[in-house]
Amino acid sequence: MALEIDLSGRVALVTGGSRGLGRADALTLARAGADVAIADILVESDTSAAEEYGVLAQAAVAQGMVHTESTAEEIRSLGRRALVVRCDVTDREQVASAVAEVAELLGPVDILVNNAGTLDHAAQFHEQRPELWERDLRVNLTGAFNCAQAVWSPMRERQWGRIVNMASVAGTLGGFGQASYSTTKAGILGLTKTLALEGGRHGITCNAIVPGIIGTEAFHMANEAMNERIASRTVFKRPGEPQDVANAIAFLCSDLASYVTGVAFNVSGGVELFVF
Repeated sequence: MALEIDLSGRVALVTGGSRGLGRADALTLARAGADVAIADILVESDTSAAEEYGVLAQAAVAQGMVHTESTAEEIRSLGRRALVVRCDVTDREQVASAVAEVAELLGPVDILVNNAGTLDHAAQFHEQRPELWERDLRVNLTGAFNCAQAVWSPMRERQWGRIVNMASVAGTLGGFGQASYSTTKAGILGLTKTLALEGGRHGITCNAIVPGIIGTEAFHMANEAMNERIASRTVFKRPGEPQDVANAIAFLCSDLASYVTGVAFNVSGGVELFVF
């Protein structure tokens, strides 16, 4: 086997692909040869839905950080096919429609990257808001369930599939002021292992990426002093880059990782180690 990542002939669906990790994932999968569909609640030509989806979505629009359609154009410039689908992963009908559209225009989904998520509910436990707890469960956990279930049967029929779920060190270590977020990311790890167990006999692998401190747009919008304090927890004393996560995802989706499933793949700069 050639030691290269070659996804030629594969169709990938990346949720939450308008910016940050999702955008890097989509571009990297395309560079590896895949055709890519980008699903997001926001697209440049219509950002009217931002008000419905919380502070991060509104900030992304205000700061010009929505790149769904431009990312698709960049993928096409690489010689790959690309598709933009507007989709709320909490809505099963929208998810089913998006997967059907991808299948019609690009082909059945071979690779699913469950990247869509929300992280704007920051409060200590006694101040966590029940309505935002429920929202985080719907987006971060049930959204991944919805998308995986929508592609599962076709993957079983073709006896091949790759699902990569986005977890977090908040799900493995806990997160101060992040009760809802850390709970959803811990749940993602349980979902990942179950899909790995059930999918293996059908040629489907399922793995989770466990990012640490990554220098996305959202990270750089935060308080600089706090960012430095957080980054100092890593072995490298700096945040990672979205490309670091995208590289790991491309590997897990390739034939090089055909015997890798059910793992929590840390891309965390060693933040889970005893750093001093």
